[in-house]
Amino acid sequence: MDFTLPEELLIFRETVRKFVEKELEPISEQVEEEDRIPGHIVEKMKELGLFGLAIPQDSGGYGMSVLGQCVAMEELSRTNACFRTRIGTNNGIGSMGIVIAGTQEQKRKYLPKLASGEMIGAFALTEPNAGSDASAIRTTAVRKGDTYLLNGTKHFITNGDIADVSTVMALTDRSKGARGISAFLVDKGLPGFSVGKLEKKMGFRGSTTCELIFDDCEVPAANLLGREGEGFRIAMQVLDKGRLTMGACALGALEKLLELSMEYAKTRVTFGEPIINRQAIQWMLVNMAIDAYAVRNAVYHAAWKLDRGERVTKEAAMVKVLATEAAGRAADSAVQIHGGMGYMKGMAVERFYRDLRLLRIYEGTSEILRMIVAREMTR
Repeated sequence: MDFTLPEELLIFRETVRKFVEKELEPISEQVEEEDRIPGHIVEKMKELGLFGLAIPQDSGGYGMSVLGQCVAMEELSRTNACFRTRIGTNNGIGSMGIVIAGTQEQKRKYLPKLASGEMIGAFALTEPNAGSDASAIRTTAVRKGDTYLLNGTKHFITNGDIADVSTVMALTDRSKGARGISAFLVDKGLPGFSVGKLEKKMGFRGSTTCELIFDDCEVPAANLLGREGEGFRIAMQVLDKGRLTMGACALGALEKLLELSMEYAKTRVTFGEPIINRQAIQWMLVNMAIDAYAVRNAVYHAAWKLDRGERVTKEAAMVKVLATEAAGRAADSAVQIHGGMGYMKGMAVERFYRDLRLLRIYEGTSEILRMIVAREMTR
């Protein structure tokens, strides 16, 4: 197998890296303090086409390969996580359901605007009593003529308060369990749809997370995504790809943490010499480098398989566990190498330490993903 990235992808990677270094990283701490991304930065993201990487060309996007998307997420994750999160839903869980199962009319209505960044997408599956056990959702959808009435509450919804359209999972037949879940495209401003409380999180400042409330929300029947009962299957397909790109996000953060730790270890002097000369520090750095090597190969290989049209449910789950847990170890080591300074606000490693903790929870906890791998192994 040839692991050499195509020339056009190398050029694209360099373009994104320069954007991160020149535009995003210099304001990363400002965003952390203000808990918001400046509007002009969002506009520059749009100009680069970052909102439409995953959306097919005939729908206004780049139609980039999964490998290419992973490379982009890897580079965007070398700075404050909120930047990648802003565009992540449009390239993943907020649009992929439409790409996979949308009608031609749904694709024409939403995908070009999601690709340009004119619209922001969100994905609403999780509820107060249904996170890892997604089949336990209680939000219902009842057909009334040409509309469905949605009732229920979703929470922990990334970009939910700014989303123009949300892919919402709801029960159309409670007796069928997971096979009774259907997917709906819910536009902002529909009667009975409102945004609940904004969550205060340990990390990911600059990225909003909120409740979505449906109180006899009137959703046109034309906004049903796929057929009734296909919602859970659509969600799982969307999450397979999302878990893979999440691995790429962890990889980018891990690589940046290794760079920061190497730089600090070379300049921090104790007992007359740089701490990089200490075996204890060297081993932490080596372990980070080993993890980065393993994660990079796992992410790229799984992306290659998905681009070939292969089923990657097991590989995507393994990649997310491997990558996010490795990034968590790297963040811990980076803080340790930086010592007291690593624990201080304003230090990048402190921010990475908080932000990376979430990656082992959302889009499938490490525990649930291990269950998926075990299921796939014992089929």
